[in-house]
Amino acid sequence: MSRKDDKIGRRNFLKTAGLTGVGSVFAAAKTNAANEPNSPAAQVNVQKVPTRKLGKTGAQVPVLSLGLGRPAESAVLMQSLDWGVNYWDTSLIAANGQSEQTIGEFIAKNPERRKDIFLVTKENKSKTTEDLENCLQTSLKRLNTNYIDLYFGLYIVNNMVRFTDDVKKWSLEAKKKGQIKNFGFTTHENMAQLLMEASKLDWIDAIMFKYDFRLMQDKQLSEAIDACNKAGIGLIAMKTQSMRPRRGQADPNAAAAEAEADKKMLSHFLGKGFTEGQAKIKSIIDDQRISTVNSAMTSTALLMTNIAAALDKTKLSANDMEVLRQYAQDTCSGYCAGCGNICGTAAAGVPVSDIMRALMYHDSYGDIAHAKATFAEIGADIKQRLLAIDYSLAESRCPNHMPIGRLVADAVCKLA
Repeated sequence: MSRKDDKIGRRNFLKTAGLTGVGSVFAAAKTNAANEPNSPAAQVNVQKVPTRKLGKTGAQVPVLSLGLGRPAESAVLMQSLDWGVNYWDTSLIAANGQSEQTIGEFIAKNPERRKDIFLVTKENKSKTTEDLENCLQTSLKRLNTNYIDLYFGLYIVNNMVRFTDDVKKWSLEAKKKGQIKNFGFTTHENMAQLLMEASKLDWIDAIMFKYDFRLMQDKQLSEAIDACNKAGIGLIAMKTQSMRPRRGQADPNAAAAEAEADKKMLSHFLGKGFTEGQAKIKSIIDDQRISTVNSAMTSTALLMTNIAAALDKTKLSANDMEVLRQYAQDTCSGYCAGCGNICGTAAAGVPVSDIMRALMYHDSYGDIAHAKATFAEIGADIKQRLLAIDYSLAESRCPNHMPIGRLVADAVCKLA
């Protein structure tokens, strides 16, 4: 196939993936494959999403993985396997446990497919190893399996306090029992510091962390990623769409400027045959240090759109990356980079990063239940004084100059 034909085929495939209704994309691809063996759909249909090694674990995982924060339909699960997206990520508390339950129901109905799944789940901020053990046993039962391929036994950490000898011992014993194959942690906050410290630990197999085209500009984070790669720690990127709270009520003028930047960036990538979301995913997939991009995909249409981006071999150009860099700069004041060690100490101990994350779930993902659950984890004593605190010092220290005070007030209004 010529370069020109490849470009035409790619654009048609991306267009089909982006515009076809739920559930019909795969049917259309299979029909075209049968009727037109040389069609772009037929050529893509025989492919699987490329894989990479997950650090020292030796496991090969797809560069695109399925985030299951909500219950998934059986059709999404089956189609993901057919296309090689066999890394399934869930958690003990996702959708109040319903996510694990729906996966367990799928495995119960399709036991022969368990061997094809790289199954990942997480605990729920356990304070003791007894709590951790209970979390694991609950997940094993719900998931209808006797082992987890990757267990994030340290969930949403922001410092090294929970990395204890007891947790290390527990993880090694769970491996010895065959109940987990690999152990790691997740983080949305202070990523550079945590990854660098984790690179020195021989019992951490993988880390899932917040990473996107904006955070690519963080030199310290990049150095920490290099250190983890050198140590053989597998890295999973999440929150790669770089969502941020809406700025309408907090700052109408800034919101208008950011909307214009959105249009400019979207126009650039649509002109190249990519949606905005596909471009963002590809920017991370192109980073060879990242094993897989974890993306929430609850419909076959969204699954197909992201698979199209993962299958496409065209790398983003230097100009494309510059467009993303400029866009990141133009819209940075609405984005929380997760450096809670800076704002937390300057805001009387308020967990600003957690509040911004909750607001992001509400505004950008439309996941109101998750947003309120995240906000509810903030201590009652802190909640009572959120609106009375002067955030000017935290705002002055914020690398992205976020209007923290106004966004906190917005969060209280929506989530309290």
